[in-house]
Amino acid sequence: MDKTWAMVATGVVVAFLGGTAGYLVLNSSGDNAFAQCPSGQAGASIGGPFTLVDGASGKTVTEVEVIDRPTLVYFGYTMCPDVCPMDMMRNAEVVDLMEEQGKDLKLAFITVDPDRDTAQVVADFAMNHHPKAIGLTGTEQQIKTAVNAYRAYYKLGDQTDEYYTVDHSSFTYLMLPGTGLADFYRNGAPAEEVAKGVSCFLEAQGS
Repeated sequence: MDKTWAMVATGVVVAFLGGTAGYLVLNSSGDNAFAQCPSGQAGASIGGPFTLVDGASGKTVTEVEVIDRPTLVYFGYTMCPDVCPMDMMRNAEVVDLMEEQGKDLKLAFITVDPDRDTAQVVADFAMNHHPKAIGLTGTEQQIKTAVNAYRAYYKLGDQTDEYYTVDHSSFTYLMLPGTGLADFYRNGAPAEEVAKGVSCFLEAQGS
């Protein structure tokens, strides 16, 4: 990639992520049930209806079936060279830390690269990270609908190259049934820090 274009693309992504974070903060409702939890974004209009394919079963599922209990939602792609596997490993560690506390937390991986990430590919990718992780794919339009619902971002690279990369946002969203977004966590946040925040929300909700 041309260096000038790379700098511009990076700037666009950074600006987008900053804007998304600002949107989340400005639209937080300050739900009293979660007032004791740090950096909570409960009530922000993030998340919403989607229809995707569960890689493991091959069945079509909706957001209600996916977020049937507290769930960490992450958008990425299986051929991602660094950010996605690092975030997924971190999120899997958070699930384990919750299990140690007797709390049930699910992990959902939604691909932004449906052409390469077939149902079997996302199922294997999710299972390789954690038994409680599910992989979701779908048509290009189904993916766009889910991405837009979460105000996420992705841009496919040159698809004439079989090893093309995908620029994408790297937030992990904590979604609670009946509540929606509780909080979001950035790439690179330590597992212990994320787990502390997740634990607070789950205790406040009584999960």
